[in-house]
Amino acid sequence: MDKIYSVNGPVVKVADTKSFAMQEMVYVGKKRLIGEVIRVQSDFTTIQVYEGTTGLMPGEPVTSTGAPMSATLGPGIINNIFDGIERPLKKLEEVSGAFITDGADVSSLDTEKKYPVTMTVKTGDKLSAGDIYCTCPETPLITHKCMLSPLSKGGEVIWTAENGDYTINDVVAKIKAPNGAVEELTLCQKWPIRTSRPCKNRLPITKPLVTGQRIVDTILPVAKGGTAAIPGGFGTGKTMTQHQLAKWCDADIIVYIGCGERGNEMTQVLEEFSELIDPKTQRPLTDRTVLIANTSNMPVAAREASIYTGITLAEYYRDMGYHIAIMADSTSRWAEALREISGRLEEMPAEEGFPAYLPSRISEFYERAGYVETLGGKEGSVTIIGAVSPQGSDFSEPVTQNTKRFVRCFWALDKSLAYARHYPAINWNTSYSEYTEDLADYYNKNVNENFMKVRQEISNILVEENTLMEIVKLMGTDVLPDDQKLLIETARAVRVGFLQQNAYHKDDTYVPLDKQYRMMKLITDFYVLAKKALSQGVNVDKIIGCGWIEKLIKVKYDIPNDKIELFDEYEKNMKADMEALTGGAGA
Repeated sequence: MDKIYSVNGPVVKVADTKSFAMQEMVYVGKKRLIGEVIRVQSDFTTIQVYEGTTGLMPGEPVTSTGAPMSATLGPGIINNIFDGIERPLKKLEEVSGAFITDGADVSSLDTEKKYPVTMTVKTGDKLSAGDIYCTCPETPLITHKCMLSPLSKGGEVIWTAENGDYTINDVVAKIKAPNGAVEELTLCQKWPIRTSRPCKNRLPITKPLVTGQRIVDTILPVAKGGTAAIPGGFGTGKTMTQHQLAKWCDADIIVYIGCGERGNEMTQVLEEFSELIDPKTQRPLTDRTVLIANTSNMPVAAREASIYTGITLAEYYRDMGYHIAIMADSTSRWAEALREISGRLEEMPAEEGFPAYLPSRISEFYERAGYVETLGGKEGSVTIIGAVSPQGSDFSEPVTQNTKRFVRCFWALDKSLAYARHYPAINWNTSYSEYTEDLADYYNKNVNENFMKVRQEISNILVEENTLMEIVKLMGTDVLPDDQKLLIETARAVRVGFLQQNAYHKDDTYVPLDKQYRMMKLITDFYVLAKKALSQGVNVDKIIGCGWIEKLIKVKYDIPNDKIELFDEYEKNMKADMEALTGGAGA
């Protein structure tokens, strides 16, 4: 029997053994703690343990499972709260109370609950990997589609169960492989969390993830199947921005990974999510949400695994043809877990003590996003939105810089904006999105043919304002010519009226794309008319004094989302007012 040689925090060594393979899941000690083999040498095998190792002693047994660290995939994932290694926290509380005991043995999914199963295949049908053989309603919003595992060789259906109620481990079909082997199909399957699930094709990214947040949808869009990072210091609103995106984005399913966050913050997230009502269906948001909670006081190795658990669950639902959005909060805490384990393994540290393989681990995670054609021939996507918590708001630190290399959308949160109560506190000057060109056709076809043109005009106003503000800080606005004073006032309407959004206002918390376009167009039309008035000799103070800047700022509240036609009246009145100013100048 293999026995523990040494214990160093979550890192355990076994001497003189050839029983274990790399990345194999093992049980460690008398409590049978869950662990994973992370290094195999001729004299020592090194294991990282995903539970607390307090009280673990040399000489205790280590047992092989012969399988990699895997997630159980089946009905019961949605509307559940898991820890970093897919153990349900509600079930753990029943077994061990408010504090999780080490070695608590609970199944990932409820093995006793029965689901009303509808078979979608019959005897004689041929099945290959990714094909659906039965369905069942998982929640009122999500239908679970049981698929043949990508690991299966497929074959001919030789038996199916009747439609009815079954548990996840009941056999509902049998298939005969070409070599004659018979495979029994249940409602669940296992998949190694560190291996991405295969797909038939990766498709081009052409559709936006519509969030209803103006600065995201219009200025810095993220695509379905894309990647985005939200870096920001303490108190800049990373978690709240992710909450708003989770609540309103047009993904079918949300996977929220609380990775190493404070316990009280994670509790708040769990409570808020359970109370939120999905605005599209008027059902609880948890009916299409999976929560993975790994707080800062939980074992550090499980924090490292939580990211992989979350992305594996997301890929599983993607394979059913759903669009998934992952909120990872925060990848910096995950990187810190890598650093701690690397230190205990006595590996050579790289920048700021992080392991040399930090960039490759970050890229592995973000590369699992994508818009794909599944093995079953459906379209699905996984969009990853990861929060980054750079210490002291220093964006030059390794996690932020390496994340920036592998994501195509960078929403940099600004402390000064957050402290000025400008939310979302995304700094439009230091942020960027590389999806703008990819999504141009979608916006022009589905919103308005001039959408990208008007968006560019708004962006130009913001860029020019940023340049002028350097002069304003030194000299004040009085030295500026009239056209530049006008630009600064118009930019204020863009910043306060368009980019700033009120999550507590019924019409401003979520704004449809057509209203976003009309708001932008109203601002650019005003700017064109005002410049024309300036060229005809109207004083800039008169233009500012006519009150339209304030109207542009308040239009987000004054025009309800379901009465877009009111913009026509605004445009008509604005044109009349501007012409009146010009007429006065001519006289």
